[in-house]
Amino acid sequence: MIFPLKSLGRMARSEPNDQSNSSGRARAWNGPGVLTYGYRPFFLMAGVWAALAMTVWIALLTGQVELRTRFDPVSWHAHEMLFGYLGAVMAGFLLTAVPNWTGRLPIVGLPLAALSGLWVCGRVAIAVSEYLPPAVVAGCDLVFPVALTIAIGREILASNNRRNLVILALLTLFIIANGLFHMEAVRGDYAAGSYGFRMGLGVAVMMLSLIGGRIVPSFTRNWLVKQGVEPRLPSVGGRLDKVVLLVTLISLAGWAIRPEHPVVAALCLIAGLAHLIRLSRWRGWLAWSEPLLWILHVGYSFVPLGFLAVALSGWGISASPQIGAQHVWMAGAIGVTTMAVMTRASLGHAGRPLTATPGVTLVYLLIICAVVLRFVAAFGASPAWVLNASSGAWIAGYLGFVVLYWPILTKRRG
Repeated sequence: MIFPLKSLGRMARSEPNDQSNSSGRARAWNGPGVLTYGYRPFFLMAGVWAALAMTVWIALLTGQVELRTRFDPVSWHAHEMLFGYLGAVMAGFLLTAVPNWTGRLPIVGLPLAALSGLWVCGRVAIAVSEYLPPAVVAGCDLVFPVALTIAIGREILASNNRRNLVILALLTLFIIANGLFHMEAVRGDYAAGSYGFRMGLGVAVMMLSLIGGRIVPSFTRNWLVKQGVEPRLPSVGGRLDKVVLLVTLISLAGWAIRPEHPVVAALCLIAGLAHLIRLSRWRGWLAWSEPLLWILHVGYSFVPLGFLAVALSGWGISASPQIGAQHVWMAGAIGVTTMAVMTRASLGHAGRPLTATPGVTLVYLLIICAVVLRFVAAFGASPAWVLNASSGAWIAGYLGFVVLYWPILTKRRG
């Protein structure tokens, strides 16, 4: 198994002055509570940025603001949602989970603040990139994921935790995709529709397939056992999982290179059906009374739905326009799943009960609504209000997350 399944919800126990484990080091930090765990600053920044970047995007479309960036508006939007927002969520997840995987101490305090500052630096540099040399802009943006990968890689290698070397490989590919995106933008290409974006999105979908295939059935099984139900769920990492992941890898590689090729579309169709079979085996319908669980199943469902939409788009079927198909992955698989992970992981590490409040459930519904409306908005004949409604639901959902989780992410004891 690649991802130890207890890493999202476990809190280490220690004496107040004991710095030999994660909890002890966090308690030893005397500064702001937001810097005591990796998930806190990065989940908070991710929530704020998801709402702010979408607001700016709508203002750009309507001509109300103008960014001094070398990226065209669509490419700026695509980059900041993929490499900006997702980059922050990945950092928060990994900086919190890796110490549990490796048994080594977490990054807290000033080093964590420095990493957070590097992420902010990338967002600012891209927004004002007209005033800076392209190499400086790319450097400011890429220094954060490089620093994150080095920090994560050092811990994994030092602990001889070879099972998680795949994380380093995916992070490296994500950095390469980001660098390629910058190169395409500097050349004047439509970077949002080029190789760098598709490669980055493909890496994201692959990571969701890996992680989701482990945490979703595990959390579902654990919850059902607590409810007195004896679930018959398949073991994690079985033969079917390996086949699905292999097909996923091949399909995404082909899509990144030749998304319009009919053979690639056929591979994506097969991958989509395989993921649907995989998802059905987790019996998510048994856990619909707990929003923290059903949102994980819904988020993962956008992985196969995205494959199917991409397949139809590759064959030129009008029922699935290309931009709509990509947003099934971007807004659906990434947006919904990351929201599910952020809300659950924050509760678990803060020692809160693992159950969703009505407010959190509303956040989930708003994000799902945004995804559905965004797919509809991809059709040329759809009215402008559909896109505006999608953006509004997205912004409201992420602002709701920030407001509801502010105490959890900023206070020492949650």
